[in-house]
Amino acid sequence: MEKLDLAKTYKSYYTAPTKPQLIEFEPIWYVMIQGQGDPDGIAFSNATEALYTLSYSIKGIYKKEEKDFTVAKLEGLWWVDGDRKALDVPREEWHWKLLIRPNYVRAESVEEARSIAMTKKKELTVISDIKYETLHEGACVQMLHVGPYAAEPDSLKKIEHFLAEHRQKIRGLHHEIYLSDPRKVEPSKMKTILRYPVQSAEVVTG
Repeated sequence: MEKLDLAKTYKSYYTAPTKPQLIEFEPIWYVMIQGQGDPDGIAFSNATEALYTLSYSIKGIYKKEEKDFTVAKLEGLWWVDGDRKALDVPREEWHWKLLIRPNYVRAESVEEARSIAMTKKKELTVISDIKYETLHEGACVQMLHVGPYAAEPDSLKKIEHFLAEHRQKIRGLHHEIYLSDPRKVEPSKMKTILRYPVQSAEVVTG
């Protein structure tokens, strides 16, 4: 049985250069869960475990249909209230939405997998909070950040400079795709795609 790997099938989505680039994405379906708090906290940990538990339950359903796939990389959307920069806000106040792209999945399969996951992990009640929704970011700027998460501001400065040069402005949430497992890769070698939806700075809205 051939196993589908989205990272290989959709290389433009799961790869990026180490310098900013403009790229376009179509609407994409995800399983996702939203929360607030320190990414080192229990709420974030539970949400991550719940999302993976559901994703592997979906995988199990499709494997029986001989449509096996590799569970895709974890992703995160991040924001804070007001106009403050995230690093100026206590981590406990950060908002996040964690996402994983499933493969050739039907909505009814997600609900079937949810029942399976909740049976396996009765204590992980946040599985019930996971949604199956589409996200359409359209035109985006992205780049590959190599190094610890704490060093991301250096890459974000490059993105800001790129946007100014290309007369673009951010119109959506800070999006990260975690290509490395921090439990297995040393911080200096971790790889994370940083992405933002953008639009022309000359576009007048409202």
